[in-house]
Amino acid sequence: MPSTPVLAGSASPDGDVGVEIADAVGTVRFAHPKGNSLPGSLLRRIADSIAELGRDDAVRVIVVRSEGSGPFCAGASFDELTAIADARQGETFFSGFASVILAMIRAPKLVVVRVQGRTAGGGVGIAAAGDYTLANANASAKLSELAVGIGPFVVGPVIEHRIGRGPYAAMAVDADWRDSAWCERHGLYARVLDNEIALDEALSALTATLARSNPAAMAGLKRVFWEGTERWEALLAERARKSGELVLSGHTRAAIAAFKK
Repeated sequence: MPSTPVLAGSASPDGDVGVEIADAVGTVRFAHPKGNSLPGSLLRRIADSIAELGRDDAVRVIVVRSEGSGPFCAGASFDELTAIADARQGETFFSGFASVILAMIRAPKLVVVRVQGRTAGGGVGIAAAGDYTLANANASAKLSELAVGIGPFVVGPVIEHRIGRGPYAAMAVDADWRDSAWCERHGLYARVLDNEIALDEALSALTATLARSNPAAMAGLKRVFWEGTERWEALLAERARKSGELVLSGHTRAAIAAFKK
């Protein structure tokens, strides 16, 4: 796979995704000018890039990260949400988040996520789908879906798998920001670093160690981590259909419009 790094901040109004391979570490970077939000086109490219790195024998560990020093991910693209015209289109959009989560947990290599700033909605799902997630101290997280009339249905299973039903239910219901200490305490983040410099140092040290580790042992650990998810293809498809129907309701349309303002 060629190395195609993303420029910081992404000059493209539609965002961008890039892939780099160095020293057996494959990195998927995504960027979008609106808080690293995720339209459907970026979700498809992220999922495809992770799957391809998973098949590449030159790669032993995969890193998923976003660009810049601001938010890690603002979640779904509100511009795209408001443009959804029918249930099929809505299902297709939400299936993009399912595809990224499945690509991450089905990859036969450990996936490390770097969270440098605030993350919401689908970004929390990406953090939860990592086998090991490193975060900056200012990387608070929230699930805002219910506030806009949808509910975190697609990302819910992976977040619940990671942090447990009680903490997931709390995040889903009150839509408040949880600070990085809360996220580390409940297992969303494996480790929180004081600043971005320390975050990158820890990321480099961890991935260098994993790149030298036994691939068979890491693949075995990966299977253990995600036991019980064997039916998630069907489950997440069902959740995407549910979200695609909800986004068309008058309540949700009004809530999204108010949220954007």
